[in-house]
Amino acid sequence: MQGKGLITLVAVILGLICLNELLPTWYAGKVEKQAAELAGDNPAKYQKEIARLSQDTLNLGFTKLYYTKAKEKEMKLGLDLKGGINVLLEINQRDLVNGLTNYSPNPILQEALNRTDAVQKNSTKNYIENFFVQFDLVNKEKNTNLKLADPEIFGNTNLSEIKYNSSDDEVKNIIRRKIEAAEGSAYEVIRTRIDKMGVTQPNVQRVPGTGRISVEMPGIKDIDRVKKMLQTSAKLQFWEVQQAQEVYPYFQQLNTVIAASGDSIGVAKNTNLINMLQLNTLRANGVANIKVSDTAIVNKILNSDIAKNLRPANIKYTQFMWGYKPEATDPNNLVLYAIRGNITQKAPVDGAVESARVNYDELGRVVVDMQMDSKGSKDWKTLTGKNVNKPVAVTLDNVVYTAPNVVNEIPNGRTQISGNFSQQEAQDLVDVLGAGKLPASAKIVQADVVGPSLGQESINAGMLSFGIAFLIIIAYIIFYYGGAGVYAVIAMVINLFYIFGIMDSVDATLTLPGIAGIVLSMAMAVDTNVIIYERTKEELFAGKSILEAYKDGFKHALSAIVDGHLTTILTAVVLYIFGTGPIKGFAVTLIIGILMTFFTSVLLSRVMIFSRLNKGKGLSVWTAPTKNLFRNVWIDFIGKRKYAYIISAVLTVASLISIFTNGFKYGIDFTGGRNYVVRFEKPVDGNKVEENLLKIFKTADNKNSSVEAKTFGNDNQLKISTDYLIDDESLKADQTIEEKLFEGLKSELPANMTLQDFKSADKDHAGIVSSTKVGPTVADDIKTGGTFALIAALAGIFLYILLRFRKWQFSLGAIAGLAHDAIIILGVYSFLHKYMPFNMEINQDFIAAILTVLGYSINDTVIVFDRIREYLREKKSLTLAGLFDDSISSTLGRTFNTSFTTILVILAIFIFGGDNLRGFMFALLLGIVFGTYSSIFIASAIAYDFLKGKGKEEAVHGKSSIDKEVVEKAKKA
Repeated sequence: MQGKGLITLVAVILGLICLNELLPTWYAGKVEKQAAELAGDNPAKYQKEIARLSQDTLNLGFTKLYYTKAKEKEMKLGLDLKGGINVLLEINQRDLVNGLTNYSPNPILQEALNRTDAVQKNSTKNYIENFFVQFDLVNKEKNTNLKLADPEIFGNTNLSEIKYNSSDDEVKNIIRRKIEAAEGSAYEVIRTRIDKMGVTQPNVQRVPGTGRISVEMPGIKDIDRVKKMLQTSAKLQFWEVQQAQEVYPYFQQLNTVIAASGDSIGVAKNTNLINMLQLNTLRANGVANIKVSDTAIVNKILNSDIAKNLRPANIKYTQFMWGYKPEATDPNNLVLYAIRGNITQKAPVDGAVESARVNYDELGRVVVDMQMDSKGSKDWKTLTGKNVNKPVAVTLDNVVYTAPNVVNEIPNGRTQISGNFSQQEAQDLVDVLGAGKLPASAKIVQADVVGPSLGQESINAGMLSFGIAFLIIIAYIIFYYGGAGVYAVIAMVINLFYIFGIMDSVDATLTLPGIAGIVLSMAMAVDTNVIIYERTKEELFAGKSILEAYKDGFKHALSAIVDGHLTTILTAVVLYIFGTGPIKGFAVTLIIGILMTFFTSVLLSRVMIFSRLNKGKGLSVWTAPTKNLFRNVWIDFIGKRKYAYIISAVLTVASLISIFTNGFKYGIDFTGGRNYVVRFEKPVDGNKVEENLLKIFKTADNKNSSVEAKTFGNDNQLKISTDYLIDDESLKADQTIEEKLFEGLKSELPANMTLQDFKSADKDHAGIVSSTKVGPTVADDIKTGGTFALIAALAGIFLYILLRFRKWQFSLGAIAGLAHDAIIILGVYSFLHKYMPFNMEINQDFIAAILTVLGYSINDTVIVFDRIREYLREKKSLTLAGLFDDSISSTLGRTFNTSFTTILVILAIFIFGGDNLRGFMFALLLGIVFGTYSSIFIASAIAYDFLKGKGKEEAVHGKSSIDKEVVEKAKKA
């Protein structure tokens, strides 16, 4: 055959590349397995064994393997397989704009920023573009004709590129570049911080056009420390401090207002602010000493519009800030400070850190010694000179670390930060200051945390399901196709080797959905072989020799294979563009798998088969039980289409009724919120847990937040979701919710369990095994992205079918079939989500499943359409109905084999693949069943109905033996 040498050469080169890429993973695993066997359950001994074994090398002749280098190059595992944290960090775009305006108080600017904040919650455009739109609108409404180059906007001394006569368009381009540069700087700072933490195989990526940075750190256990390190902007500032007597009259007045109209603030009227402040226990130059449990209510009061409007002139610009953490001698209270602000809220000393190091003070307490740069030293000298015998606060990200009295003016820029630090906390602060400050504050808007024990369970479940699915495929294809099936299995094994090797070479991360993508690729490989072998069987039954039959089998199957692969790649590309996190991993794996399937199952398999046939050896394409299966099957599908229409109409109407009456259970990635998978030592009642948590998750105005507790997998495991503090994306809010969750679940947990134990469950004890947080803006982006993904996939499929088959009737039939599948799957999820023991939420995983189903369904439809197109060219004498019936009947073998093997594979993953994949696999299972049905009874039938009268007769249904002459006789009779 032509190109045999080239295909063989490519296969060999590709194999060597993949071998070279996978060897480090194999060697690192080998060393770690040895160390684990020698160390048992002793972590310290395990590390010693790793250190000892890493001194050895393995010389393979063409390369030498070292453990440390192999570890760096081994295949990356996602946090769902290894445990760890994945966060989406958002840089505060308003802070960036404020910085570029030099914190201008201009009212037009401030109103435009406020409007942009509101618009941004429901917008997919980036912040700065929305700001430009809102600035123009406010400018027009106020009739101010303010230019962006105005000194009170962007024409300040910090932006020398902007001149007084710069046009708005010129300024916009400059600001866009500055924002882009600031986001790039933030990315570098975050990456440097992670490097200082010593994380193995971190994955840090910018999300273009969003001001967001995606960070994945497998294997991390101290989640709170990571979150703090990532969100700290390192905005080190020094402020003057106001004393209690300056703000006490304001607190008294505010307390009177609460008693009269607390409801308007959102707190109970009997709330006594003065009692909460505990003024008799003041310390550390603060203005209040408040119970940690009351801080949320105090924040709500002080940040309310009523409280802000009530402020007298002396505290008009005061910023109320909390202490870094409770003091060791007073662990239940947190100090509140009154920081003297100004109209621009610019600190007297801002940043200016040249170096920092951990040290100890005269009492042996851990402190951080810091040296400022020249400008900072000058500002620090001025500030300390003005405030001798008065307190000065040292703040980091609007949290007060210390607020000591100034004894003398400090001229040399040296200072010391104390704050009841642990050694680790002090070192983290030094690392943060050393990495540089972020250009703006940052917050975690989405987070996924997976405990190490769940990660190992996911690996075990994933590999078990993968192994079972692969064995099913091997057994079935050899049983059905005999000798040809053996070659198909060889091609699939090579395919699998290539997929892992290429993923490793492109530095892709293997996730649990990625394993599902690989299994789905294997199912596509089966489909490819089925198409080829079914065509080969047809040629053999037509009387051709074995060699000619295989040649024509490969030749005639190629068109259908190309169409099927391209439509699946199309949906995978859409998933990659619009998906996030694990969904991208699924898409990448699927794309690589489909491309390698084409190479191995079509090109390489052809080389192997014809190498055998050209030597005069035979190669069976069936076994005795399967030889004549589907051979003489013919069904009058078109004649029975009206029955199918009735069945589909009933299912569709029932689905729509359920959708509009029952609705859906939306996941937090569509609504925002937090969920936790919590494991217990014994079975628990989800309803009872839900009742307990509802009492605890109450807002400051005593209203219940929504809480759902549902069995997740085993009956000793719950998935708990809540929208409590949904708008608060701070680390403090995360910790508050975890504390309340622990409090609400105490009766179901071991008596001696601590909060720290609860937050980090492992194989030996109960607790949180995984958690997810999605902020409202991210949830809106995910929902919008999912909608766009579905629309883009449907539009792409419609256009592809139109281009390939040149008839809009085929495109219409295909889209109708896909809409039919999607509506019924949505209906099933709507009806069953309250009853099924696994996750049936509408979330981004579900969107991925729907898109995968659409890809599979259209692949099935294309096979039938491809045969119809072929018969339209070759069987001119056939009626349109007979032609459709012949086409569908002749592809039944392929349809059954592909659907049956795919269903078996999905069932294997559904049963053995772990709790996280069950909802995803259930959607795929429904999709395969209804996708197969719709390809035959909906897509083909609708295409037929709209093609009637376009040059083909309809009156007689029948096999290819019915020609026009028979039709004419039937008409005259």
